[in-house]
Amino acid sequence: MEKKHRGSFTGGLGFVLAAAGSAVGLGNLWRFPYLAAQYGGGIFILVYIILALTFGFTLMTTEIAIGRKTKLSPTRAYAKVHKKFGFIGPIAFIIPVIILPYYCVIGGWVTKYMAVFISGQNEAAAETSFFSNFISQEYAPLIFFFIFLALTALIVVCGVEKGIENVSRVLMPVLIILAVVICIYVVLLPGSAAGLKYYLLPDFSKFSLKTVCAAMGQMFYSMSLAMGIMITYGSYTRDDVSMVKSVNQIEIFDTVIALLAGLMVVPAVYIFSGEAGMSQGGAGLMFITLPKVFSQMAGGRFMGALFFTLVLFAALTSSVSVMEAIVSMMMDRFGLSRIKCCIGIVLFSILLGVPCSLGNGIWSGFTIFGMDFLTFCDFISNSILLPVVAFLTCIMIGWFVGADYIIAEATKNGETFKRKNIYRMMIRYIAPVLLLIILVFYTLAQFGVIQY
Repeated sequence: MEKKHRGSFTGGLGFVLAAAGSAVGLGNLWRFPYLAAQYGGGIFILVYIILALTFGFTLMTTEIAIGRKTKLSPTRAYAKVHKKFGFIGPIAFIIPVIILPYYCVIGGWVTKYMAVFISGQNEAAAETSFFSNFISQEYAPLIFFFIFLALTALIVVCGVEKGIENVSRVLMPVLIILAVVICIYVVLLPGSAAGLKYYLLPDFSKFSLKTVCAAMGQMFYSMSLAMGIMITYGSYTRDDVSMVKSVNQIEIFDTVIALLAGLMVVPAVYIFSGEAGMSQGGAGLMFITLPKVFSQMAGGRFMGALFFTLVLFAALTSSVSVMEAIVSMMMDRFGLSRIKCCIGIVLFSILLGVPCSLGNGIWSGFTIFGMDFLTFCDFISNSILLPVVAFLTCIMIGWFVGADYIIAEATKNGETFKRKNIYRMMIRYIAPVLLLIILVFYTLAQFGVIQY
């Protein structure tokens, strides 16, 4: 059944661009800058790079290898690797199902801000109340949520090669060009040196367990790990594609874009708001602080339009990968056509996305454990289920199947796997311990037991 429905990338470049497009999303352009700002700039970046080259590389290699080896989506791939761990598949299925609706809500916010800057309403967007007024409206946030969800579904309906690969081939180069242009502009602003110093030079006095946990949590979000995405994309990858080289390229691409994202945001905020401006997190930095920064820049309307266009492209490539992971799992499990899967996913996303959207406005009185609906979905998926899936994957490979299963797949074309010793150590010992720490830390922090 899966042979009939399963698409494939045309080659290594198509796979790398699609996988990089998945990794390069709101995790890079939204979360990375504000976490870097909050956790000491340079020291956060140093910790993130170390984790990406060890922990991130380990999980990404594992997931892509499982996908390419089994040629199945996560719902069935885990069971084929080891029968006792087949239960991980359904958990991996739940994660993108929860993430997609609220991700499209945030994507709708980005779409709104892009339209605002392009239409010349940038001064209005700089008002502190603009964002809260927008998300508290009854219909406006829903309209932009529907637009973003429809764009995502349209690309996924077109399939792996004609949809995902072709869009990634266009959007990813454009994304890089836009990022470089904005970075050059920010670096040339008067007074940017102090912001660059804060962002790039590590201050070891600001290092703490929080820094490590924040960097690790960001790495999951940024590199699309434990969501079933990399297993799905791995299953679309031809056997003659160099897996080691592809993983290295995705890893570099993702890290460079994350660093560029911080370079676009942190020095600019530092120039106009000082170190006090670094404390604004989440939606506040992108949708409240940055419009204020753009309003004070020469050519701010143009740069704001460029920035939110960049963020929209990045968000779209990631939302496509999340929906594709769900589609692939449904096609494998139920044998449904791509179009039927997309229709079902869109309907469910609307059902879950509406309370995520309105939970910040007219339904704000409805909370779960003190969290609005969007925050609760984010907490369950990113802080609970992602670490759980990653931990179980490490236990399965590290202690039951053996690291050689993944290493053999990675080197099947005679490639040299230079980091295989690091891989063995990470997958069996270090990664599971770190995952348990982050799972406990995030859970305790969310319920106020410890300060985060």
